[in-house]
Amino acid sequence: MLRLLAVFFCSAFAVAAPPGPAMAQGSTAELGKGRVLVTERCGGCHAILPSRVSRHGDAPPFAEIVKRYPPEALAEALAEGIEVGHPDMPTFEFSEEEVLQIVAYLKSLE
Repeated sequence: MLRLLAVFFCSAFAVAAPPGPAMAQGSTAELGKGRVLVTERCGGCHAILPSRVSRHGDAPPFAEIVKRYPPEALAEALAEGIEVGHPDMPTFEFSEEEVLQIVAYLKSLE
């Protein structure tokens, strides 16, 4: 019985352990790529950095967008093409990998 409890606690600790450096680097790289994507494709109108003001009056800053919508909720719209936004907003479609990168960046703004 004691052996069973020891195995259980060791297993629980292994599952609860924080991610290793490789996982942390992957998410940092994903976040960085997401920032580059939104800077290139959205930065002409939207403020990408939290402390900035958007260049386009009808384009909310990304820091405001993540207050309105959870980043994960935007994933489908990013993949299929966002057609809502400011009136002259172009339609963008992103690959699955790009969507994950953008969502990672948006989560960093929360």
